[in-house]
Amino acid sequence: LYLSASDIPYLEAQGLSPGARNTEKGTMDDLQLMRHEANEPTIAATQENHEMEDTEHQNEPVYSYTFRDGVRSIDFVLVWQDKEAMECSSDQDLLAEHQLTEQQQHKRQHKKELSDMHARRRAVFEGNLMKEGLLLEEDLLPGVPLRFVKVHAPMEVCCRYAEILKLRMPMKEKLDECFLKNRFVIHFPGMASFEITTPAVLQDFTDVISRLFNFVRNNPAHFPPMDRHFTAVYSRDREYLFNMKSDFFQPGDRARIIDFILRRKKFCEEDDTDDYAFGIEKLLSDGTYEASYPVHEGDFDAGNNSRAVLYKNWASIKNFYKYQPLDHIRRYFGVKVALYFAWLGFYTYMLIPASIVGFLCFIYAVSTINLHIPSNDICNDHIGEKVDMCPLCDRFCGYWSLTDTCFHAKFTYLVDNPATVFFAVFMSFWAALFLEMWKRYSSEISHRWDLTGFDIQEEHPRPQYLARLAHIKKRTVNIVTKTIEPRPPFWRMRVPGVLISASSVLLLVLLAFVAVVAVILYRMSVLAALSIHGDTVITSYAIIFTSTTAAFINLVCIMIFNQVYARMAECLTEKELQRTQTEFDDSLTLKIYLLQFINYYASIFYIAFFKGKLVGYPGKYNRFFKSRQEECSPGGCLLELSVQLAIIMVGKQAMNTVVEMILPKLWQWYKMLMVPQRKREAHTSWPQWAKDFQLIDFDPRGLFPEYLEMILQYGFVTIFVSSFPLAPLFAFVNNVLEVRLDGKKLLTNYRRPVPQRVKDIGVWFRILDSIGKFAVITNAFIIAFTSNFIPELVYSLVYSPDHTLTGFLNHSLSVFDVSDYPPEYKPPYDSSSNITVCRYPDYRNPPGSEREYKYAPIFWHILAARLAFVVVFENVVCVVILMVKWLIPDMPYRLKEQIRREAYMTNELIVEQELQMARGEVTEAMAAANNSDSNYNSLHGSGARLRRQASAPAATSLNKRIPKTDNCNRHSIEEEPEQEDKQENNAEKLFKAV
Repeated sequence: LYLSASDIPYLEAQGLSPGARNTEKGTMDDLQLMRHEANEPTIAATQENHEMEDTEHQNEPVYSYTFRDGVRSIDFVLVWQDKEAMECSSDQDLLAEHQLTEQQQHKRQHKKELSDMHARRRAVFEGNLMKEGLLLEEDLLPGVPLRFVKVHAPMEVCCRYAEILKLRMPMKEKLDECFLKNRFVIHFPGMASFEITTPAVLQDFTDVISRLFNFVRNNPAHFPPMDRHFTAVYSRDREYLFNMKSDFFQPGDRARIIDFILRRKKFCEEDDTDDYAFGIEKLLSDGTYEASYPVHEGDFDAGNNSRAVLYKNWASIKNFYKYQPLDHIRRYFGVKVALYFAWLGFYTYMLIPASIVGFLCFIYAVSTINLHIPSNDICNDHIGEKVDMCPLCDRFCGYWSLTDTCFHAKFTYLVDNPATVFFAVFMSFWAALFLEMWKRYSSEISHRWDLTGFDIQEEHPRPQYLARLAHIKKRTVNIVTKTIEPRPPFWRMRVPGVLISASSVLLLVLLAFVAVVAVILYRMSVLAALSIHGDTVITSYAIIFTSTTAAFINLVCIMIFNQVYARMAECLTEKELQRTQTEFDDSLTLKIYLLQFINYYASIFYIAFFKGKLVGYPGKYNRFFKSRQEECSPGGCLLELSVQLAIIMVGKQAMNTVVEMILPKLWQWYKMLMVPQRKREAHTSWPQWAKDFQLIDFDPRGLFPEYLEMILQYGFVTIFVSSFPLAPLFAFVNNVLEVRLDGKKLLTNYRRPVPQRVKDIGVWFRILDSIGKFAVITNAFIIAFTSNFIPELVYSLVYSPDHTLTGFLNHSLSVFDVSDYPPEYKPPYDSSSNITVCRYPDYRNPPGSEREYKYAPIFWHILAARLAFVVVFENVVCVVILMVKWLIPDMPYRLKEQIRREAYMTNELIVEQELQMARGEVTEAMAAANNSDSNYNSLHGSGARLRRQASAPAATSLNKRIPKTDNCNRHSIEEEPEQEDKQENNAEKLFKAV
């Protein structure tokens, strides 16, 4: 059953107007009968009658990718469920037994009314699609209660909407030297400019390096280099400038155009006042349709189609060491998905030097662990055993020996050593270099994918935005597109939305802090309970056990809050009236990242900067909810910070990987339950448009969790890297697998996404830049205030007689007289009979001094040294970062010259084609080209003359919402001879001026 705009008069004559179908039973039955008769041919019969000539799909049924005529391609699929057929058997059984209760009858009537409403909405919606020029064909599978509406966008529709969407399309061009090489996909980022500027004397060395890295390149037989073309914004008035072939619009372009139409067509009658009764999203949410998606190019595990090639040669784990075929990923998934994989691959490559340096710092710590004097003193029976430490809790805890923390002290040195300082400085430079190199790399990608001149003002307003402003009378003109758009009132709509959003985000942030406080109270309670036990084995591992279990509890809270944050943030962003989808996504991204930042990092910030800093001293502890605050061990809190960081970072990555692998399988299993058991065996013989229904829908913001996961990881790698030098290594190993797993997931578990055009990675870059600047501050404070680097440095330079750390342990422990304990906080008497003084980590005056238990002068010396280190560290690092940014331009000089050359060549082509058009040479050339391309003639009409004479469809909701102000004078071919002389003279003058 082929339905197009030309079929509407016939259907109206038969009483079956698709724009407003009759709801009477007879008319609906006639329509269902027509559909049934049109779908009579079985799958086997269709397979016998049609054979694919395309070698890429030679083993697939012809109707897997085309309509039944074998010519029109399936560009999009809409799926709806025939619930009446699904419940037919059970209802007939009940009717046969005459056992329908009143409640069952009422329920059945309600289902029937709901089904009729959905049918009316589908009829109006599909009628509006046909009025827009789309071709529809409905199909079904025997015994499956699903109806598949296949959608095809004819050439005329593609041309019309390519002009509306301002798509950049390939032009007719001459062979130019700047396109002879495809050097963007086969080199390291930035190697293209290096290769061109390298002197000839180093050419041999470059060739050797190229051969060494040849194994990481992709096989050209699988991923041949793609040709570059001059492109320009498409215009129907200047079709003669473009290379109008049968494949002029790629499948991704057609899917994008159809998706644009689907999101804006109404599904209610003209007299309906519901402003939100439009768009496929609304129909999917209320169950009118079950799914809408473009079709994958064949099975991923068979054949030689693009999907199978990507699966075997890119998404497979065995290809983890190879470059990504970014051009082919872009062709199949679109710019937005390809740009994510380009960024993730670049980030993973940049982690290699960071991982190597971090691993070397860890090796240094392991090799020198026995040379660290303070940790050796703690483990020494003659030193540490004789040091009695003050109780860890009030009344119930006794005194304990310093040797109980021997393992803790040795483990702390692995992350608290001189190499940590060097690594923190190195990672600050690395973060700046990473962003600068990404800007250079992304500029090359943006140029290659025609994203350089993309302006957000060219993006059309969101349909939800227009619906909310449908009754607003105040209008404004877009300065770029010159279209009239509604302008939301500032005080009446924008300000309340922003205030509600900001206050709600603040409330969610407070909830995250409440969870952190709860975990802190848990640590206090468990540590006190373990200390009461008194067993040496238990007390020696009490701190590590408490920190580990608290980190796992915090991880569970994080995962729970994640689900709440994602849902609330989207509702709050909708109230802000963001004009475009890009602005909406950026605002949503900032909210969720802020919430996730607090969620993931709050507990880590507490350990790094607050734990053990304001605890007081024995006999006068500062209390929180009548409980003593947590204290750091004699070696500091850096080990606990490392444990918390490692568990949250590695645990989150492991859980995300497991969820990404298991959850899609569960969704596929759920989808299969919708298919009757007797038909599941025939699933492998289904056409591709039906197989894709079993896959998971890829949301337009489907990449958001992937970006968020990597950005949070980037925060762990940079903000707290001084406490966990192995973080870059763990991130690198995870990302090597993440690239392939994400690709495999998109190819096997998800429907093909609708291609989206974006300029860059968006607000994520600003977040990365902010994280890099914030990391300089946090690393400076962690080294200065959390680690023992500054106290050890001050002691060795100022107080040590031999300028070593000998005696540092005794120097860092203050003395407390046990007789000064208040009665209500005294430890058990049996453990204090032979102890007169106990030690605690701090710099305070001893008992009996003039300023008893007050801060000693050494405390102020160390504090001054810490603040001085922070100032020097930040200024030195910032100066070097500014120099790096100044020395490395955002765009390579070679690329700037190439862009200028291409702009000049494009202008030359336009002027030359305009001149030929004025002289009448283009018409004959186009006719000759059209006559040599039969496929183009069959799809595009009978040439330029008919195209230009064809009138545009009637005004639609799109034209009402986004009025088009095109002042170009569109004339037909017949008018050209009358003005030929005048146009020729004008064109010659223009050519001479250029």
